[in-house]
Amino acid sequence: MITLEDVIKSEEVNALIEGSQQQLNVLGYTEHSKRHISIVSKRAGDILKALGYSEERIELAKIAGFLHDIGNCVNRLDHAQSGAILAYNILKEIGMNAKDRTDIMMAIGNHDEGTGTAVSDISAALILADKSDVHRNRVVKQNPSTFDIHDRVNYAVTDSELIIDAENRRITLDITIDTDICPVLDYFEIFMERTMMSKYAAKFLKVWFELVINDTRLL
Repeated sequence: MITLEDVIKSEEVNALIEGSQQQLNVLGYTEHSKRHISIVSKRAGDILKALGYSEERIELAKIAGFLHDIGNCVNRLDHAQSGAILAYNILKEIGMNAKDRTDIMMAIGNHDEGTGTAVSDISAALILADKSDVHRNRVVKQNPSTFDIHDRVNYAVTDSELIIDAENRRITLDITIDTDICPVLDYFEIFMERTMMSKYAAKFLKVWFELVINDTRLL
């Protein structure tokens, strides 16, 4: 079986990750490079592991998490779809079987809230993991005066934790926001669609999704 370690060693994968971040830096987007994809990969695997999925499905979720943003090297627009096709072809070259690489392609192609939704266990775990990574470390811009609302909200988040309670079938995104930087309402202004996507992804896995901000349960 092809593992995450095999994917990490791929020169092609690493070139696409670096190219993706280079392009997003020019466009002024938040960080989508090694830090982000490593967090998403781990959290996606942790979700399926906690919920009792097989080692094979856990590994596929981790791989999907690591590859999910490589489409940004093509263009930010429709990056989920272009990334899904890139991932399929790379995994084929590495030697992954057709069913597994199809599952990963499907998950990556559905991870963006503009065009996707949870369509499998892997895609649901990827969505929850991806949307949970809100943090000031993702802000690339150095000058706060140049921040847009996405930068400001991410910079205001001093801590974010995805808590998986398998016994009670509950996944909680626990966020701490510095309200001196931005009000909590700003989070919902830009992340409401992502929050609802996470809710439906959790439902696909037959668990309840909760959002807690500054110790207050909001969903």
